[in-house]
Amino acid sequence: MIGYVCLGTNDYDRALEFYDQLAPALGARKLWSTETMTAWGQSREQAALCVVKPWNKEPASAGNGTMFALKLDSKNRVDAAHKKALLLGACDEGGPGPRGGHGFYGAYVRDLDGNKLCFYLAAPSS
Repeated sequence: MIGYVCLGTNDYDRALEFYDQLAPALGARKLWSTETMTAWGQSREQAALCVVKPWNKEPASAGNGTMFALKLDSKNRVDAAHKKALLLGACDEGGPGPRGGHGFYGAYVRDLDGNKLCFYLAAPSS
């Protein structure tokens, strides 16, 4: 159902560098880029993560209670994405590990603009 999500940034070049370097740890690649918006994902047919300069020219801000969860294909990829994000300057919001039972394994960071991300693996439903 989700086509893409947008994260606002106040430093577009810095955000592009962060997500360009994080994308491989997520199993993603840059899909397209303009002067105001860039998208990463696995393909144009799947959901994408975008960084954008706010269209109204007002400062970007991270929403309180807003989080973007990025589903990955293994615990190792969750661990690697969390580690890479921290190496790139993200703030730790909770290291990799099981959360809430039911096979959910996740890790949390805030990117350079304060946007909260969750990298996770969910066990298949039974």
